[in-house]
Amino acid sequence: MWSNLPSDLLANIFSLLPPDSLARASSSCRHWHTCAKAYPLSTASNNLAWFLAMPIQRNHTLLSCYLHNPILNNWHALSLDFLPDPVRLVGPIGSLVLIRPTISTFLQLAICNPFTRQFRHLPMLNITRTKPAVGVVMVLDSTQSVLFPCFKVFVAGGMSEAEAPRRGATYEPTLEMYDSRRDTWQIVGPMPVEFAVRLTVWTPNESVYSKGVLYWITSARAYSVMGLEIGTNTWVELNVPMAEKLEFATLVRRNGVLTLVGGICGGEACLWELVEGYNWRLVEKMPIEFGIRFLGSKTSWGSTKCVGSDKAIYLYRDLRSGMVVWREVVDKGKWEWFWVEGCCSFGGKQVQTLPIKGVLLQPSLAPSWIP
Repeated sequence: MWSNLPSDLLANIFSLLPPDSLARASSSCRHWHTCAKAYPLSTASNNLAWFLAMPIQRNHTLLSCYLHNPILNNWHALSLDFLPDPVRLVGPIGSLVLIRPTISTFLQLAICNPFTRQFRHLPMLNITRTKPAVGVVMVLDSTQSVLFPCFKVFVAGGMSEAEAPRRGATYEPTLEMYDSRRDTWQIVGPMPVEFAVRLTVWTPNESVYSKGVLYWITSARAYSVMGLEIGTNTWVELNVPMAEKLEFATLVRRNGVLTLVGGICGGEACLWELVEGYNWRLVEKMPIEFGIRFLGSKTSWGSTKCVGSDKAIYLYRDLRSGMVVWREVVDKGKWEWFWVEGCCSFGGKQVQTLPIKGVLLQPSLAPSWIP
């Protein structure tokens, strides 16, 4: 397995090692020694997260995921043949990814490390649910590594089979939580039925956690944001700026602050930050030249997707199309816009134009609690 990993991927991982571990790694074999010598590649840029994309495929096996290295600006393909079932990407957990097998209509979650080829199902939920909202919260714990911290997964709403005969499926007005430290699910409380309905029908799985609140955005226009205050189990609803004019809208977190990215009908892509009092403040607009290049012959932002981390925000569509990135440049002390070419070919063979879902994460070969 190790010999199949790209050299620049290993070099990036080695750049994160302390000196004693780096010395041991470099003495393991000639290939690792060469990669370890590439340590100078890691300056301030070694903290840049990599873009990982999984194709969104229906009814057939997912063969590979695709990685973009932001340091060398190149793409790699990693085989996913170790996964027992076709899966959909839910979100990142440190250097792991949260996924859901697609063989069942009911939600079942799993985690994997595509770099070490480790995979593990999470326990079954207490309540069988279809299409609930899923959110991830990292738990600060001094005993855990940065790349593999403790985490909680929240599942809200969804459709469940009614206990009474002939009633069919009903919306499930409860909130359930998985704690990685206990490896168990528990029902943590009720939720308003109207929130359960909207989270089930109009909310994708993407969630953002910021300052004690877990947020989701509705996928129906006009957009709105729903939040769960974790400490009090209190639900809130937020308006979205220019909600009726946005052709796409996504939540990300930038420097710890909830950020809304949206494309205005007939206009540019804008970014707003949530400030005190649940108000939004416009912080950035995509430069016109990047918008023209990104949209190409399209006249709508409707097919745009977005993923972000504290240090970078990516706008993308499919695997072959280029991406626009707004990223922190540490040595300049500011954020700048970049263009990233899409993944078009490997080994002389063209890559299909696949719809994808992306996440940002730091590759790691470190051992985790996945068996």
